[in-house]
Amino acid sequence: MNFQFYVEKLQNSGVFKNFMKKHPDAFFCSGFFIFDKSEKVENKQHFDYYLPKENKIESIQLENMQFVPIENFGGLPEKLSFDLDFDFHEVEKMIEKKMEERGIKNKIQKMLFSLQNIKGKDFLVGTVFISMLGMIKVNLDLEKMEITEFEKKSLLDIVKVSKKK
Repeated sequence: MNFQFYVEKLQNSGVFKNFMKKHPDAFFCSGFFIFDKSEKVENKQHFDYYLPKENKIESIQLENMQFVPIENFGGLPEKLSFDLDFDFHEVEKMIEKKMEERGIKNKIQKMLFSLQNIKGKDFLVGTVFISMLGMIKVNLDLEKMEITEFEKKSLLDIVKVSKKK
């Protein structure tokens, strides 16, 4: 699904229009996207807005068009642009290609992406859950449309690290 599809769905909703009338200084600061390949769980898309006057973040959940407050973990969030043109299916293909290059034969089960501005650049920061209790941490530079970080982990590796502490 194309990112712009979700942007249009958001911007055409009455809930969003009312929110922006009430908070004209609010700006888009992050997005959160869940894609479940099992199709047992509904995919989710959330757009987060920073409200400078109130120093808080509100997230609109596209699946039910509701705003919910979320915790601001400190600092002023970076403003994101809606002028991003990428497709989540293409992102998935890029991840699958990188998996193939690395000899990872597992299947993608669920993808979680956070859209963020990091040091002035727009990134998709992702956690991809794969079969056999594996996961992949991936960062994608949206300007260059290239994967800048790719690391496979096992749930068992994470459990071992937790036990050591």
